[in-house]
Amino acid sequence: MRQLFFLVALFTWSASLQAQTYERSIEVHRQQYKLEFLEDTNSPLKAKDTAGLRFYPPHPGYIVNAQFTPIKDTVGFDMHTHSGVTKRYFVYGKVEFTLMKQACTLYVYQSKSLREKSGFEDYLFIPFTDETNYKETFGGGRYLDFRFKDIYDGKMTIDFNKAHNPYCAYKGGYTCPIPPKENDLKIAIQAGEKLFDDQHAKRRSK
Repeated sequence: MRQLFFLVALFTWSASLQAQTYERSIEVHRQQYKLEFLEDTNSPLKAKDTAGLRFYPPHPGYIVNAQFTPIKDTVGFDMHTHSGVTKRYFVYGKVEFTLMKQACTLYVYQSKSLREKSGFEDYLFIPFTDETNYKETFGGGRYLDFRFKDIYDGKMTIDFNKAHNPYCAYKGGYTCPIPPKENDLKIAIQAGEKLFDDQHAKRRSK
């Protein structure tokens, strides 16, 4: 009986430690995310504005191990953006997974301009919309960023806790891709970045 109690306690402690470690890793990720706004000369936010960045609490349940299927797209298509300009993208593949007991599919894209730019040839992204848009998150959808190395043995780990807003969520004048209809999830992804609170940022700057 004592041995069983010890094993249960050990398991509980281990699970708690893993959760704390994961939450810490997400906190570090978000601090780096905020720092990138200050390093980018084209950023829509200044240091005082980052006080308005809001996020859902980290939730490991929004990490999925998806099945990746490559798609050979040699033609590409013009993806619409919030500025009205189109940008050329290629469909790199699709990912299939189950979340909240629902089968989901998202398409992975590669920018034509980035694949031709040295150092960015392996950049991929998944723009998506979900049931939180216009309520808790930016109406124009959110993005997930990847690189070729994130695909291994036909699998791709997707962490929705790292979903972030496009620059258009903070300020107009940016050419942000609009997620295609096929990347609209019929569930609420309550993970990652939320709506920007510009009023909070203004109050903090005073």
